[in-house]
Amino acid sequence: MKVTIDGISIDVEPGTSILNAARQIGGDIVPPAMCYYSKLKDSGGKCRTCLVKVSKGSEKDPRPMPKLVASCRTTVMDGMEVQNITSPEVIEARKGIVEMLLINHPLDCPICDQAGECDLQNLGFDHGAAKTRYEFDRRTFTKIDIGDKIQLHMTRCILCYRCVFTADQITDHRIHGILNRGDHSEISTYIKAAVDNDFSGNVIDVCPVGALTDKTFRFKNRVWFTKPVEAHRDCDHEKCGGKVTLWYKGDDVLRVTARKDVYGEVEEFICNTCRFDKKKTSDWVIEGPRKIANWSVQSANHYEMLHPLPVVKTNPVLIEANKEQFERETRL
Repeated sequence: MKVTIDGISIDVEPGTSILNAARQIGGDIVPPAMCYYSKLKDSGGKCRTCLVKVSKGSEKDPRPMPKLVASCRTTVMDGMEVQNITSPEVIEARKGIVEMLLINHPLDCPICDQAGECDLQNLGFDHGAAKTRYEFDRRTFTKIDIGDKIQLHMTRCILCYRCVFTADQITDHRIHGILNRGDHSEISTYIKAAVDNDFSGNVIDVCPVGALTDKTFRFKNRVWFTKPVEAHRDCDHEKCGGKVTLWYKGDDVLRVTARKDVYGEVEEFICNTCRFDKKKTSDWVIEGPRKIANWSVQSANHYEMLHPLPVVKTNPVLIEANKEQFERETRL
């Protein structure tokens, strides 16, 4: 099926969502997503940050859709035309959605461990309003420990359900979930039961904000002061990929996370042994430094950018051979 997004056409398989079609194109036209997670079945449709405008339904029925639609839940039709960043209506709606998400989410980025790798922080920077119009009391919750290594700060939660789907789909049984309804909804465990299965740490990786944090890393450092290195090990757990990112400060491994793709989604889930118990360089086979996007604050102190460029600049043969890398680093 042929779909056109912001003037760029692409052929995709039937059943592909607008969001995934945009991801196949890549770049700025990809709608943001706070709740959708391609590795989790039935995720999406809750945060509404991926709303787009369908200006042409299909070749058979060219009428536009009357309202903005969630791109993660809307499948493409042959001949469909979609507007994302080219639509002022979408940009204005996204600004309102960010304002709604920040009604209860505190702007405590200076003390939040998620700062520097937070989807909501990026979204707020791109689309957030300068002031809030909300004048009522915000929801507040007491921090609780759900397990010995995971802390839940429900005040920051945006109810994306990612952690619930993760526990449902990669563990044998789920202990935590959504309690209550409406504006009283919250993530919690029943009678403060502990989340202690072998894959419980993955709820930290899928959380797009700082609601679920690693207690072994809390307040130890900022991510932009650490050096991410990709590594792997032969894990005994059959469901664990054993491929991780080690976050170094000097010679010390401050934390271990699963590897994530360009959209911040985990490539392979890892077990708690790899995440919490293997924090020595000798435990891992080091593959090399992780590549960090130029726009990310994590790239500020990244050593990949410190290698010299004079040879590339003066040698025309090397310029041609390393053209893509040269252009990328020149822009920095």
